[in-house]
Amino acid sequence: MTTQQTTTSPASFIALLPLFAFLALFIGAGVYFQSQGVDFAFYQLPSVIAILPAIILALLLSKQKLNQSIDTFIAGIGHSNIIAMCLIYLLAGAFASIAKATGGVDATVALGLSMIPSSMLLPGFFVIAAFIATAMGTSMGTIAAVAPIALGVADQAQIDYALMAGAVMSGALFGDNLSIISDTTIAATRTQGCEMKDKFRENLIFALPASIITLVLFAFAGQGQAEVAPQEIDLINVIPYLTILFLAVAGVNVFVVLTVGILLAGATGLFIADYSVIQFGQDIYAGFTNMQEIFILSMLVGGLAALMQQQGGLKFVSEKIEALIKRFSKAKGGTSTRAAELGMASIVAATNTCVANNTVSIVVASDIAKELAQKHGVAPKRAASVLDIFACIIQGLIPHGAQALLIASTFAISPLAAISNAWYCMILAVVAIAIVILRKRA
Repeated sequence: MTTQQTTTSPASFIALLPLFAFLALFIGAGVYFQSQGVDFAFYQLPSVIAILPAIILALLLSKQKLNQSIDTFIAGIGHSNIIAMCLIYLLAGAFASIAKATGGVDATVALGLSMIPSSMLLPGFFVIAAFIATAMGTSMGTIAAVAPIALGVADQAQIDYALMAGAVMSGALFGDNLSIISDTTIAATRTQGCEMKDKFRENLIFALPASIITLVLFAFAGQGQAEVAPQEIDLINVIPYLTILFLAVAGVNVFVVLTVGILLAGATGLFIADYSVIQFGQDIYAGFTNMQEIFILSMLVGGLAALMQQQGGLKFVSEKIEALIKRFSKAKGGTSTRAAELGMASIVAATNTCVANNTVSIVVASDIAKELAQKHGVAPKRAASVLDIFACIIQGLIPHGAQALLIASTFAISPLAAISNAWYCMILAVVAIAIVILRKRA
């Protein structure tokens, strides 16, 4: 992700101190605010602020002259993968904002509710959340849209709140993980150098069996039934979502896919609803601003990674992982490849456990993952998929994650109760590890 023209220093543990400083500050603030009973404790200190002292420390530790260190930092920010990733963030944010403003989310929820049998409410809400998250590219936006409706249905059908919360959260994370406009997909594919359609198909190998098992379990766990009130369905507003899904799977360039999606979503508002060209422009800008934090953080992480790479920090981590791979691998057939994939999974899982943000964890782990992939013959699409899959798993199993906190507040339950019923993430963990270990390599 951050290949530099400057000479890389020998492997050095000291070069990793800025990363540890970032994690310590971010986690420390989260733990403190949690002890004070503050809602969304791990999101009180913005990550883009927490990383600034780490960048300063990296500059101080550099053996280059200050101007050279700053040049290295800026080169990391300006790497083509980072810039492309940030531009895709902006377009994805714009599409999500316009589609929501023009009624696309409400139309999709209504369509899903009209298709749920009264006796299959839990698996039904899993499917609705999964589709919306795949189309919107955001688990948080999906939970915000679907959870209040799911709460009302659960109350009417006397379904345990934690079970319904787990079904919605499971579906939201399933869709977010697969979506081609999700920030996690954008980060994983751009940093590993693969096409989004290839990563999508690779993810299906893990996600489909896990989702089928999850659906069956939620079907058997169903409690009671309720007739869902008829919904007003506007199929026109669903078209932009269906279009971007089709174009993405067909392999169309992601910039084209998102641009078409933005124009279609805007057109449905301009020609069908009371929606003006000025409002269209304002919603595009609102979508841009919604991506501000991850946009800035991705650039800053790119710069920090460049400094750590130049100073030998990433080389230190890579050598340690290499030693573990050689120790536990015969380096024949696909054994070393499996070990490398498990190494990538462990790094991104550990990082996400700390930062509680699956996109950030992918960006932080991406350089080491790419180096492991190149050395051990892991295809870029598989490396991207492993990073995204295991970041998704952890995101659904940590009580301090934004998804658990949001759905817990909506259902008035504890975050622990929510994650204990996020069965998809648990099943996906078992399925993913089994596939990595048992899958045949070409």
